Amino acid sequence: MELNSIKPADGAKHAARRVGRGIGSGLGKTAGRGHKGQKSRSGGYHKVGFEGGQMPLQRRLPKRGFKSHLLKFNAEITLTTLSKLGLAEVDLLALKQAGLVPQIAKVVKVIKSGELATAVKLTGIGATAGAKAAIEAAGGSLA
Repeated sequence: MELNSIKPADGAKHAARRVGRGIGSGLGKTAGRGHKGQKSRSGGYHKVGFEGGQMPLQRRLPKRGFKSHLLKFNAEITLTTLSKLGLAEVDLLALKQAGLVPQIAKVVKVIKSGELATAVKLTGIGATAGAKAAIEAAGGSLA
């Protein structure tokens, strides 16, 4: 195979529609645009979302919600994954090295999902009220 011999499969390419090239072409005179009106004129057409002067749907609907761009710095970890980690002392660096939270994370919080049997000491990591109770019940602590 040579670069100069490569061509698309038969029927894969269609010839471009040549409009406004006389009666014999089948698309002469108005060139498939019909008669008169904004859509028939060159350079004349409305912008995206324009509804002929009626208030567009985008502006009729209420504005709602907000997504903080700071969420990408937050991460969470469950009690189950914390117990699987098997470390006595856990901090942000240990979680990043284990691949449990993304490298970009700055704030990590433990959520109560699953069980924790071993005592774990958390440093620089937050926890929900339920998770905090579970950690302390297992003999661990938060710092």
